[in-house]
Amino acid sequence: MQTSVASLNADQIADELRSFVARVVKANGGSTSARRPAHRVKFHWPPHPISYSFHVLATDWKGKASFQAHGETFDVEVANTPYGVFGRCTDIWHEDRGDTMEEMLANLKASSEPLFQRQLSISRTLELPTRFTGHVRELSALDQLKLLYCEDRDIANEARTEIETHASSCLYFPGLISILDDREHPNRRSAQWCVLDLFESLPDFCHEEDEEMEAVRAMKDLIWSAEDDYARTIYKAGVVLGGHIPYRHGGPTLLECLYAPSKIGRRSAIHGLFHVVEWIPEMRDLVASALERVAANDPEPVLREFAASMAEDIAASAQDHRIEPVFPEES
Repeated sequence: MQTSVASLNADQIADELRSFVARVVKANGGSTSARRPAHRVKFHWPPHPISYSFHVLATDWKGKASFQAHGETFDVEVANTPYGVFGRCTDIWHEDRGDTMEEMLANLKASSEPLFQRQLSISRTLELPTRFTGHVRELSALDQLKLLYCEDRDIANEARTEIETHASSCLYFPGLISILDDREHPNRRSAQWCVLDLFESLPDFCHEEDEEMEAVRAMKDLIWSAEDDYARTIYKAGVVLGGHIPYRHGGPTLLECLYAPSKIGRRSAIHGLFHVVEWIPEMRDLVASALERVAANDPEPVLREFAASMAEDIAASAQDHRIEPVFPEES
């Protein structure tokens, strides 16, 4: 059941979000293994009304019918024309056609399924008992944060966009940090990618120095302990630190991450430091020297080679760099 959260402050929202993650883990049998998320597939609704292409007139919609899907009955307006039978369901803003009434209803039901699956996916994520029929923009801050975990990455992206729009509300920051700190939700990588994308404009969410430091700490911990790079989330953390907040915190943090226990994290740091030097050219010698030490000492041969080539690119003030290597288990 959806909880009323209108009166929750930012810290309470973060607490509720952590409780939500705990419930998901319990429902998942206690497993905390990260899932490799699917690629984002953009969703567009409603589709182009098919009746427009056949010049069906307003006066042609004289019939009535219905179809059932997911335990609900949907009313359909029907137009019988020389081009076939057309049906439109105003509840879901959708139309389809067929040679017969039966074929039209079957086609309409089938072509409505992408919308239903999206709505049901939102309901599952928000722990709702029925199909979600509202708008993501109307949801509470807590529910928008929950949707960053949605298995449908386009839904997560829609929630990310709404959070970005309301960054100044001061309701999101602790929850976003809790997502970066999450090591349990199976969909955490795609949720964390969304947070990192938001943190490309970190000042929009941070209003105090200690908040910025907390964000840097969370990104460092993500890099430091990375077990995988699903959704290129760890890569993204290095980009944010190196390309968006290199001054004061980003550059020094990535230099520390060159010695992270995680080889995936070290790869992210090597790449991120290239962006640091783009923004802070006076760090070129310091960064190049650090990468040369990695090239001589890192336990991973591919990272030694990567660090060496990156050090050369930085020392030469190159405008581009060698692409990040892929570890054998990632192929």
